[in-house]
Amino acid sequence: MSKKYNRIAVLKGGWSPEREVSLNSGAAAAEALSEAGYEAIEIDVDRDLAARLSEMKPDAAFNALHGQWGEDGCVQGLLEILNIPYTHSGVLASALAMDKQRAKTVFDEAGIPSPEGRIISRAEAAGGHAMAPPYVLKPNAQGSSVGVYIVREGDNRPPAELTSKEWALGEEVLIEKFIPGRELTVAVMGDRALCVTEITTALTFYDYEAKYAAGGSDHVLPADLPADVTARCLDLALRAHQSLGCRGMSRADFRYDESAKGEQLFCLEINTQPGLTATSLAPEQAAQEGVSFPELCAWMVEDASCLR
Repeated sequence: MSKKYNRIAVLKGGWSPEREVSLNSGAAAAEALSEAGYEAIEIDVDRDLAARLSEMKPDAAFNALHGQWGEDGCVQGLLEILNIPYTHSGVLASALAMDKQRAKTVFDEAGIPSPEGRIISRAEAAGGHAMAPPYVLKPNAQGSSVGVYIVREGDNRPPAELTSKEWALGEEVLIEKFIPGRELTVAVMGDRALCVTEITTALTFYDYEAKYAAGGSDHVLPADLPADVTARCLDLALRAHQSLGCRGMSRADFRYDESAKGEQLFCLEINTQPGLTATSLAPEQAAQEGVSFPELCAWMVEDASCLR
């Protein structure tokens, strides 16, 4: 493969709650890029990033940041100002995908089903059941299931964590109807949905620990599903990617309720910066489709641009 870029700044770390995951993603991506023949220079991102990039003068930036500031359009805007081509989605798509409620609005317009839900204040969420259980509470602008709580039938009160002085996940939360069933996910690479993975875990749900701890979850790919469900899941993932204007690689998460009458697939969210750790789903799906991890990272770099 001919290369447009050679000297690559791999952005990792940052200061969001997902810092540790990002450090792992960045280290894995840098190693893969080096194996693919690039000069990969890892940057543990701090607030002096503009100065460090101006000094380094990379050909392109591989964005391995997760969460606020790295996945929500902020660092994308900085890279636009510095005129440094970058991977993954641009400013608008990143901001939309990170704001779960606004993403749901776009999905609704595109005919992509998502759970019934609305934004409420943390105080309202903590004061009593704002929706009949079972329901899900989550920060409106976090990833990796940080701060997500499932309120079950029979629970007397919302999660006590909502009233903690240590809460640092914003004053708005998204409350959604809980969708029972199976956890599915689909990675999109450019204009192609790769395959469907089913995720199972012995933990309460596919939370932060299940996502990133060794043995926290099992991934079945391709998922054992009826052919029409697989096809619809792939179609919805690609449509979600396109409706938000995503670029590069994304990953859409679904719940599949086989017992429901009518709609059975619901899109929970789209991740514009899928994890690249040893347990991550998107690289697994790429490998299933014959794309090695170094090839995947090289593809992302060569897809990099500004004005995405």
